[in-house]
Amino acid sequence: MNKEKILENKLFLYLTEFFAGMSVMAVELGASRLLAPYFSSSQIVWTIIIGTIMIAMALGNIYGGKSADKKPSPSILYKRILISGIWIAMIPVLGKYVILAVSALLIFTVNSNFLIIASFTACMVIFVFPLFLLGTVTPSLAKYCVESLEDSGKTVGTLNAFNTIGSIIGTFVPTFVTIPSVGTSITLLIFAGILIALSMTYFISNKTNKNKITITISSIIFILCCIFGYSDSFAFWETELAYEGESIYNYLQVKESDKNVILSTNVLFGVQSVYMKENSLTGMYYDYAMAAPLMMDKDTEDIELLILGMGTGTYATQCKKYFGNVKIEGVEIDEKITQLSREYFHLPKDVHVTTYDGRAFLNAVDKKYDVIMVDAYQDITIPFQMSSIEFFTLVKEHLSENGVMVVNMNMYSSAEGNINQYLSDTISSVFSEVYTANVSGSTNRELFASDNPDMCNIFEEKRKALDDNDLYYMMEQVAGNLEIYNKGNYIMTDDKAPVELLGMKVIDELIKDEVAYYKDIYKRNGLSGILDLFL
Repeated sequence: MNKEKILENKLFLYLTEFFAGMSVMAVELGASRLLAPYFSSSQIVWTIIIGTIMIAMALGNIYGGKSADKKPSPSILYKRILISGIWIAMIPVLGKYVILAVSALLIFTVNSNFLIIASFTACMVIFVFPLFLLGTVTPSLAKYCVESLEDSGKTVGTLNAFNTIGSIIGTFVPTFVTIPSVGTSITLLIFAGILIALSMTYFISNKTNKNKITITISSIIFILCCIFGYSDSFAFWETELAYEGESIYNYLQVKESDKNVILSTNVLFGVQSVYMKENSLTGMYYDYAMAAPLMMDKDTEDIELLILGMGTGTYATQCKKYFGNVKIEGVEIDEKITQLSREYFHLPKDVHVTTYDGRAFLNAVDKKYDVIMVDAYQDITIPFQMSSIEFFTLVKEHLSENGVMVVNMNMYSSAEGNINQYLSDTISSVFSEVYTANVSGSTNRELFASDNPDMCNIFEEKRKALDDNDLYYMMEQVAGNLEIYNKGNYIMTDDKAPVELLGMKVIDELIKDEVAYYKDIYKRNGLSGILDLFL
């Protein structure tokens, strides 16, 4: 094999390995952010992403090694890298449409495990091919770098070191720098541009007419991708969003109407926070949760309330409105959400919010509270560390005497052994008094827990004395739905808390119920019947 001039210096080959490793990790993180707004960021989705990428890389390693032995041409390798870069650059342009197309197709054909199958299929279609090509880099470079068996170990070790260092940078830079500052789309374009530039450097060094054509076409495609793929909009069909962006933890969407402002961290389902412009009740679970302060044998204005999972402060705002100068403190892991709460949701200035994980916060403070609201659950992304006996025991330790914990459980299911049953049984093993109330017109259920056997009697007395008519009738509705919970044996611990799998089952049920009407039309009239509904 005759080496081309640019390859005589092994540094260029090592840099190729470095940038390939960096790009693989950046694409993996980009994949998680691209899929999360549609399929959540649960451990299940992460498992699918990691597994899919490892399959692609393994196949690439095998193919790259055989190809390098059969035809050891660097031009072939750098063409693969170039094609991979162009494919990655096209993901911000077409990826969202592919996800929706896959979802639309599967939702009519899959009867169970929709999110698993849809996210796996989308991941395979979008990410396997470019990562397969990048998987061919290491074995190919080993072929070009190893000159003799005497230095083969050192050479391969150096290649792996460059790959690892690149992977480390490709992990930290997207997470802490590019995605929070410029978004997922531009992050993918940046790393695609690096791969394209690397390939072009090689082709420019070999001045042939064929390479000039390759460089020109690749440049045009990349420029077009930059023009049409720079947007960080995931809900591209929404034309009047007040805000859409990303933080380190979430996709964030703020939608404003004449009546309210809504925060969502998912483009397909879920409302995480709401602000009512007319200062009225929300009509959601926040209203039910306001029963908790009324279960304390204490004047509401003297109550100290802690909210774990503050969001944009809907519960805090409602409590301030209806209970006066109640002292409220919040914990929210996503600082960007807290910023949005001040900008769009009018969170009262005297409500202090700490940017921290809820459980870590409880471990760090000794203060006790009269009411603790646990509202850290959304979609299927229930933090396992905030669903165990150990966590609820920690909450209890931070409650004052006869204090009340209220938990929002947002995935109602009638199936035996569902996620809410696990949570309720776990809480019942910690608190002696547990009551639940189903929220009308939603899949939410509110749980109230205390060691005070008189909590319901106190609630009855205080709700009957309410002056505000809206709140009075709301609490009357809560009282009508309030039921004592009979403890079972579905317990979650720090060691065993299968929250993702349990949540996935409920999401499957919800999706089935939502699309049953459309499936029936599809069976009777086919695709034309579905199109007629929207045209």
